[in-house]
Amino acid sequence: MSDINRQKIVDSVPQKGFFGHPKGLFTLFFTEFWERFSYYGMRAILIYYMYYEVSKGGLGIEESTALAIMSIYGSLVYMSGVIGGWLADRVFGTSRALFYGGILIMIGHIVLSLPGDLTMLFISMVFIVIGTGLLKPNVSSVVGDMYAPEDNRRDAGFSIFYMGINLGAFLSPLIVGQVAKTSFHLGFGIAAVGMLLGLIVFVVTKKKNLGLAGSFVPNPLSPAEKKKYSLIVGITVVALAVILGTTIPAGIFTLNVFITLVGIFGITIPTIYFIVMYRSPKTTATERSRILAYIPLFIASVMFWAIQEQGSTILAAYADKRTDLEFAGLTISPAWFQSLNPLFIIVLAPVFAWMWVKLGDRQPTVPKKFALSLFFAGLSFMVILLPAYFGGDNTLVNPLWLVLSYFIVVLGELLLSPVGLSATTKLAPAAFSAQTMSLWFLSSAAAQAINAQIVKFYSAETEMMYFGTIGGVAILLSLILFVISPKIQEFMKGIR
Repeated sequence: MSDINRQKIVDSVPQKGFFGHPKGLFTLFFTEFWERFSYYGMRAILIYYMYYEVSKGGLGIEESTALAIMSIYGSLVYMSGVIGGWLADRVFGTSRALFYGGILIMIGHIVLSLPGDLTMLFISMVFIVIGTGLLKPNVSSVVGDMYAPEDNRRDAGFSIFYMGINLGAFLSPLIVGQVAKTSFHLGFGIAAVGMLLGLIVFVVTKKKNLGLAGSFVPNPLSPAEKKKYSLIVGITVVALAVILGTTIPAGIFTLNVFITLVGIFGITIPTIYFIVMYRSPKTTATERSRILAYIPLFIASVMFWAIQEQGSTILAAYADKRTDLEFAGLTISPAWFQSLNPLFIIVLAPVFAWMWVKLGDRQPTVPKKFALSLFFAGLSFMVILLPAYFGGDNTLVNPLWLVLSYFIVVLGELLLSPVGLSATTKLAPAAFSAQTMSLWFLSSAAAQAINAQIVKFYSAETEMMYFGTIGGVAILLSLILFVISPKIQEFMKGIR
């Protein structure tokens, strides 16, 4: 997009109207609030819906299989963001991609709200994965479109927007989790209503508040490219239909095979990204050095998210089966624990932001922050094995142990997530800036793909071994990363 077009977009957006920020921030804040309300509300109860017995309103899937499906689901959501970003850049524009994504998410939740079987579950997941891939990366791009590059309100605007994400993620498990006690399908229905409200906010206020933001297609396909990619997509769809149509009835393409394939893709796609960027003639010697520095940071990110994302799988099952849900005169829904992560982020994010400003040049380097984040991730798993160590695996655990585990991993998240986003923009080769940001999000996809393979080893009998092994590996990696952080810093060539 040329500077002229960029300035034209900025000029088309009312620049005051939402806490001193562009009026469009109101539109995107509440669109994303309701989208996250919808997504996290659904996710808070989905694992229970899968493994609860049919008599309790669930699908009766084996717990280990349900945990693996949840992990694969999360991995595919992050992978689909790469496709969603490409479609916005080349075909739809970010605004339309956002709208189409919201519709698909809502349809997915409506499918879940209807009584059905495993096939209906997978159909809903397809809609939600594609929809989230279209919406999630592009709504942030529209936020950026509203600010001129030199506008010093930009960072504060993203902070307000980020607060909307976490408010939606905080409230939805509390509401949907309570409703799901009556009916899982009613809970999914509320998630669908949440996405509908987000779409209504977007459609009603878009024209007045967003102006031209998100309306441009930055790098539209030429007629020749349209023909080429249409042919590729058509051949791919037909090939997949033939392969699946023959292998599924024959019992060759099973759920376990699919889980394995996603695991392979989760590792190979980022690897290919690194190789292509490093070997590209467009990458300078300095940029190659920074790519080498980025590799251990990426690996640390994968390890961190592999633990953090188990908050919606292993720890969700732990909350349901191992935790005493009668506490302080209240009957707690296990889904409520999913609100802890966004709650702690809302409370602690301003503290961390203040701390980095206060420390200035004395703050830890990026590699050391990553090392500390891994240490906290490992510690969060070490904490959760203590109840079984002291009380055995047959007693119900005080819920405060689970609260403490979520709290500790959030400390790590605030050391890694915003720092990683910032470091990615600084270390990215100029010719691959957007793709490097996609690579950062693929660390979460890789983590979830790995989780799909390892969650099957969790059970009440292996609980201490499971948490201890994964937590111990994370702490060991954090120590290694801390030791080699000066060398990584050298390869970063002046980036702090």
